[in-house]
This record gives sequence, structure tokens and C-alpha cells, in this order.
Amino acid sequence: MTILTKDILLHEIAEGHLRIEPFDPEQVGPGSIDLTLSRDFRVFEEGKTISVTDTIDYRAYTRPVHVEDYIEILPGQTVLGMTRERIFMPRDLVGWLEGRSRFARIGLLIHVSSNFVHPGVENRQVLEIRNVSPNRLRLFPGTRICQLVVERAEGEASYEDQFKEQTDL
Repeated sequence: MTILTKDILLHEIAEGHLRIEPFDPEQVGPGSIDLTLSRDFRVFEEGKTISVTDTIDYRAYTRPVHVEDYIEILPGQTVLGMTRERIFMPRDLVGWLEGRSRFARIGLLIHVSSNFVHPGVENRQVLEIRNVSPNRLRLFPGTRICQLVVERAEGEASYEDQFKEQTDL
């Protein structure tokens, strides 16, 4: 697999092969596309015992929160966030969500474990955001919170599971 650079990313988007909505060309860097934080979050309810099984539904243990200004995350707290952008990944490309170093350096993790963007998805990406700093952190909608690294896959495939077209938490 090969990581796509800025010129190839812009070409793929101009051709309509890779779509990102809304799209701002200023968010394309040398080897990735910055994605911004939406206003929608899910916060874990405290004091519950969660059975980790193949049929677990995160919605049973979280509550939705829509913010206007910011959300404050306590030290050690994890919240689910979502990108404002919807990604339409073609069948021959895959992506990786990566945190940005400026945020990692203050103790903010953007994804706990699921950073892979499958071929064929048409969704907004869920972010498992964790505060590992000793300080409260405020997250503001519209912040360029993470970056999408895109690779060309060998062959074609399409993700066909429950989150293929996810647009909300």
C-alpha cells in the first residue's frame, strides 16, 4: 500500500474518486487531510458494569451531548466525538485516523484503538477521545482535531457492516 501525498489527494478529490463533505482544500497537508471536530459527543455514564461481548452497544452506556461552545474533559475521562466531515472512501482506498502532535503533547488522545477507515465507507468518523493529562481539557467544535492518512489498497473491497453510513453518535 502507498500513502497518498497532497497532489494525489487533491487529484482524487477533484476527480470525485475520494469525497469529503464538507471539503476545504486548506485542510490538505503534505500527506494527510485534517478533519474537524463536530458538536456531537457521547459521554459515558458512571458506575455501570459493562459486559464486553460481540453484541455490545456503546449507546447503552453513554448519553448524547450536543455542545455549542465546548466540552470539558476531566483527567482520565474518555468521551466519544465525531468528525464534522463525512468521508466517502472508494473501494480501492483505505484510511488511518491519526491524532495531531500539538494535542498529544498536552495529553489528548484522539483515538483509543479504532483508527482504521475501511474501503467503501460513507460516514463521519467516531473518535474515542481520552484525556491522559492531569488537567481539564476543553474541546471546541471546528478544531482540526485529527488527520486522515489515505493509502491505495491492493485490490478492491467494501465495508458492509453496521457503521458503513454512520452520520451520528
